[in-house]
Amino acid sequence: MFTTLVSTKILAEQLDGTWVVVDCRYDLKNEAWGRGQYLEGHVPGAVYASLSHDLSAPPSGSNGRHPLPCAEEMEATFGRLGIAPGAQVVAYDQDAGAYASRLWWMLRYMGHDAVAVLDGGWAKWVREGRAARAGEQTPPAAVFSGRRRKELRVLVDEVARMLDDPRVLLVDARAADRFEGTNEPIDRTPGHIPGAVNHFYRRNVTEDGVMLPPDRLREQFAETLGDRSPDHVVMYCGSGVTACHNLLAMAHAGLHGTKLYPGSWSEWSGNPDRPVETGPSVTRKPS
Repeated sequence: MFTTLVSTKILAEQLDGTWVVVDCRYDLKNEAWGRGQYLEGHVPGAVYASLSHDLSAPPSGSNGRHPLPCAEEMEATFGRLGIAPGAQVVAYDQDAGAYASRLWWMLRYMGHDAVAVLDGGWAKWVREGRAARAGEQTPPAAVFSGRRRKELRVLVDEVARMLDDPRVLLVDARAADRFEGTNEPIDRTPGHIPGAVNHFYRRNVTEDGVMLPPDRLREQFAETLGDRSPDHVVMYCGSGVTACHNLLAMAHAGLHGTKLYPGSWSEWSGNPDRPVETGPSVTRKPS
């Protein structure tokens, strides 16, 4: 069972239909781009899942840009993608796994551990000259039944209560300029949740989008987390997507217990009554 990453070599040896392969390519500025890329060419046997249509609930204007679907909706989606209980799932996107990791986290949240992200994604697959297929592929539907692991997530009201708890560390996965509030191309309000520190998810990978070795990941997260154990950390980002990449990297490095705030900055900043902070990280010491 693969639970964090799988190599292109191993996936190429497993294209007999026993694994479920999901193409998660996406562009925040053009939501139709990913499906178009999939139709032009994808890993043979892969089915497409859109971040906005398959891996998110409809936004209400106050629940963030990519709200987490309810358990029943996730079960229906996973079944439509052909994911049966116990099936090995491999998710991939254009390169580093930012969007694929959202599906990885959602399946784990629903109790499905046999899910991994393709290391290096479609870009590495193409560089290596591996097989591709064009057009739509529809796998046989499955009956997915899961159990939510509520301990893996926190809600916005819980985050608000954590602001006064120095034992908890909020970690923001966005780029430094968005975290600091000097640039905000997507959400209406710049900045970050007060007390949060920054760990840009692209730090987890090489320039080619391949995940760093576990020992290097542990070093980097130690710089970010300080003395805090992973189970006293909450990860967020812009809309609950790239934060999952940090969680994937932590799991690959053997760091477990960190929670996700799925609503993330787009939900938090959607209410003008919630406090906002700008500027670089200022780490609070745990008491």
